[in-house]
Amino acid sequence: MSETTPTAVDRGFFGEANYPGILGWIFSTDHKRIGLLYFWCIVVFFSVGVLLGLLIRLELFAPGETIMTAQTYNAAFTLHGVIMIFLFIIPGIPAAFGNLIMPIQLGARDVAFPKLNLMSWWLYVIGAALALTSLFTGGGPPDTGWTFYVPFSAQTSTNVSLAAVAVFILGFSSILTGLNFVTTIHRLRAEGMTWMRIPLFTWSLYATAWIQILATPVIGITVALLFVERIVGTGLFDPTQGGDPIMFQHLFWIYSHPAVYIMILPGMGVVSDIIPVFARKPAFGYKAIVVSSLAIAFAGSLVWAHHMYTSGMSDMAVLVFSFLTFIVAIPSAIKVFNWLATLYQGSILLDPPLLYALSFILLFTIGGLTGLVLGAAATDVHVHDTYFVVGHFHFVMFGGTGMAFFAAMHYWLPKIYGRMYDKVVATVAWGVILIGFCVLYISMKVVGMQGMPRRYYDYIPEFTGINQLATVGSWILAFGLLLMFVNLFRGIFKGEPFGSNPWGGATLEWQVPSPPPTENFDDDPVVTHGPYDYKKAGIL
Repeated sequence: MSETTPTAVDRGFFGEANYPGILGWIFSTDHKRIGLLYFWCIVVFFSVGVLLGLLIRLELFAPGETIMTAQTYNAAFTLHGVIMIFLFIIPGIPAAFGNLIMPIQLGARDVAFPKLNLMSWWLYVIGAALALTSLFTGGGPPDTGWTFYVPFSAQTSTNVSLAAVAVFILGFSSILTGLNFVTTIHRLRAEGMTWMRIPLFTWSLYATAWIQILATPVIGITVALLFVERIVGTGLFDPTQGGDPIMFQHLFWIYSHPAVYIMILPGMGVVSDIIPVFARKPAFGYKAIVVSSLAIAFAGSLVWAHHMYTSGMSDMAVLVFSFLTFIVAIPSAIKVFNWLATLYQGSILLDPPLLYALSFILLFTIGGLTGLVLGAAATDVHVHDTYFVVGHFHFVMFGGTGMAFFAAMHYWLPKIYGRMYDKVVATVAWGVILIGFCVLYISMKVVGMQGMPRRYYDYIPEFTGINQLATVGSWILAFGLLLMFVNLFRGIFKGEPFGSNPWGGATLEWQVPSPPPTENFDDDPVVTHGPYDYKKAGIL
């Protein structure tokens, strides 16, 4: 090594010697720095999305105009949906914690394509910037909802075109991340890291990456066709010109239902890693959890049209898609059974990461069971496009992926920063969040069963009481989130330092110093046991 080549110690905390200050971050190819760049961007966008959600609930506190006009309301829920789906839930766990943790779990020094990894973050930032720019340019904020359904999205004077371009670029970011992760998992595993020794979190990222690679191009094509429809007027989705608006729905959901599993599979991986650690037991049915992850990725790509039962499909198509929807429940149920079996007779430690993981299991199970109501065509006809759908979606996405994201923050961020948060405050925040969540979204399910349609700016007086209860729930939830983030961030910046393994984990990320050095390992590790074998790891 020449004297001018910086060592890992010279580079410091995730250091890059090439650029000073902030440039050393935004031009870094270190997977940990890129993971933190993703993380902090995602937290900012999540905060904006929460604020918009609070404004939506304030508007719905009483019938009639409360704090905004109908047009502003349409723009607010569109922006809330776009931010939460495309800028928080889809990239949240894979891009942030996948980058931070996955290479270390594999015993690798970085991902397979570090520069491509940096490019994916830049595309994410560019796409996000264009999405925000669409709010203040053209004809004003898009008002179509996050689904961009035609014919309205092809005809509205708002700035849907720029929003479509933003989604197109964000799709490329997702594809590049998926390519990087698949190659890394195939090619950069440490010596002795066989396929059946890969941690379950990394397995979930592997299944997710294949969905990102195979399904995301479809949404890119779809929004590109929408852009051309708006600019040129091709008539592809216009029935007066021989087009078909239902084709847009098919194209959109061919991506967007697999995207649900891009959102939820990494969360399942987080829970699968956390539960064995805090139960002090190996994961029950390791191979079954692995196979179920791959099965969810495959089967979830076949059920897109269960969003379209009321669109005019044939009865046979409805029957097939309803049957396939119920099939998807089987691998999800396998995971829940194995998580509970892992906890059974374990030496359980109720620390904050496990509390959020248990919340995931509870809320995701409720969301999944209510999803069966939507998967059965006979009942879906009655609750389609009501607030029951909104409540179900939030139970699965926020109660599932959101809680898993919070679990990952409390589990891995102390490792990344080398400092611990206040566990008592974290536990109180968890309780407040869970209460606020249930009050808010169970109220939505109830008012949906009563017949209140979603996305409406106004409602009849009979729905006032339950909407006010939901709004109060949103205040409780927001307070819990604020308490959680303040405590967590205060802890990782000013908390007490600790050793390399505060939770007693057996996977490789807990065998390196805190914070991890630039190249993760001084010497390439050799794996001799499974990821949850605590006795061979010397933990039990």
